[in-house]
Amino acid sequence: MHYTFPITKNENPKPKPDPKDIGFAKYYTDHMFFMNYDEGQGWHDGRIIPYGPLTLDPAATTLHYAQEAFEGLKAYKNPEGKVNLFRPDMNAARMRRTCERMCIPEIDEDLFVSAVEELVKLDADWIPDLPGTSLYIRPFIISPELNLAPVAPKSFWFIIILAPVTPYHSKVSHILVEDEYIRAAVGGTGFAKCGGNYAGAMRANVKAAKYNCDDVLWLDAKEHKYIEEVGTSNAFFVIDGKVVTSPLTGSILPGVTRDSVIQMLEKWGVEVDQRRLPIDEAIEAAKSGRMTEAWASGTACVIAPMGLLNYKGEDYPINGEQVGPLSKRLYDTLYGMQTGTVADDMGWVVTL
Repeated sequence: MHYTFPITKNENPKPKPDPKDIGFAKYYTDHMFFMNYDEGQGWHDGRIIPYGPLTLDPAATTLHYAQEAFEGLKAYKNPEGKVNLFRPDMNAARMRRTCERMCIPEIDEDLFVSAVEELVKLDADWIPDLPGTSLYIRPFIISPELNLAPVAPKSFWFIIILAPVTPYHSKVSHILVEDEYIRAAVGGTGFAKCGGNYAGAMRANVKAAKYNCDDVLWLDAKEHKYIEEVGTSNAFFVIDGKVVTSPLTGSILPGVTRDSVIQMLEKWGVEVDQRRLPIDEAIEAAKSGRMTEAWASGTACVIAPMGLLNYKGEDYPINGEQVGPLSKRLYDTLYGMQTGTVADDMGWVVTL
């Protein structure tokens, strides 16, 4: 089912930024989607309105207890000038699962996709067309309810905003293996897309910068032994010609790009082993040359090759810090599908 929404157009549209200087989410488009939830009414009054600030009372429960959910996906211009979305149904399903974990009323998946599509169509002229650029889509849910007691509120806002972006990672990344802090534990919120997961990770990101690293590779919470995921992405390693990635244990994010990578590799006949990979095994494989490439996968970066792991103060280069053939093929194929330069034979692209 497709939903439509009333639109109040922005009477003072903003000038478009130079596509060579957009960075990652430095500018925001002219409109946003807004929908209310109230107990007894459910989700109601979905509408598209001019982009603008929100008014929250200092006692809003979201500000104090971090009860919120969010998603991230992108829109692309294809060669015909139309707009492509990549697997928005997967984001809708993940938002629903996050809501259930965070005690937030679930959003109907068709409504989620319809809201994304209608907003993107309205602000489609904000989609940049330089190579590597896209329009980032950020749906999120917060509560404006006033309550300093840590109980589930009864009113919420569902909002979607848009921002033109360049690639999140534009080079081969250096990654710090984090063996002190943890990101998530089984039974927690690691599988959900919620702000607390990222807030708790910021200390490790600061630490990574001190080691001249771009991101963090998290280990499991119980033993600090098994690789889980990179800070904003899922992690893949090619060892002895086989691709290894962590299984969905409940403590890592079930990434849309992760799922796409696994399906694509299996289609190409590349063996994918979803198993718990000990960090000691990974480091030994990097030292011996048995690890021939590694990459992170995610909406923001698509495929970001890892060129080096820093573990306990020592650097372990991977593939001479060069982009590997498999990660390049994955990027070229997935980004090509998203932008319409490669045929979508998986049924993943939605063209508006």
